[in-house]
Amino acid sequence: MAVAAFIGLGANLGDRGAALQQALASLAALPQTQVRQVSSLYRSAPVDADGPDYLNAVAELATGLSPTALLQALQAIEAAAGRERLYRNAPRTLDLDILLYGDESIATPTLAVPHPRMGERAFVLLPLSEIAPVRVTPGQLAAVADQRIERTDTLLWPVAGASR
Repeated sequence: MAVAAFIGLGANLGDRGAALQQALASLAALPQTQVRQVSSLYRSAPVDADGPDYLNAVAELATGLSPTALLQALQAIEAAAGRERLYRNAPRTLDLDILLYGDESIATPTLAVPHPRMGERAFVLLPLSEIAPVRVTPGQLAAVADQRIERTDTLLWPVAGASR
């Protein structure tokens, strides 16, 4: 049975838009997985870090993959994009995070769902509220209103075989 999983996508090194488009194509190619919808693309300042601005989006997947298998697939997609984990919040060619996996709460040494810092980040909450408004409260949006973020006119979607 497919579960709705919301994935945060971000990049602030290299050709950021191309990296996010390739990541979406890779997500759509995962077994037992379909990309249901993708938010608009947002430009945001790094949070608790230095470096160039990020491009961010959120995608909703319908997946039959377990949370652990999905995490492993996301990490493989990041590695293929040249992601290096040099230090916490380091600039990156691609960042993929499981924000929500159905209504599950998961707390393991390698995975925490809901994502523990998503409520502190405009670059997650704004795109998530665009495609799943019931998942974000007005109070959460108000709490991140001081973070620099702007919606762009660039579309990452559609990828062949999926809908926006």
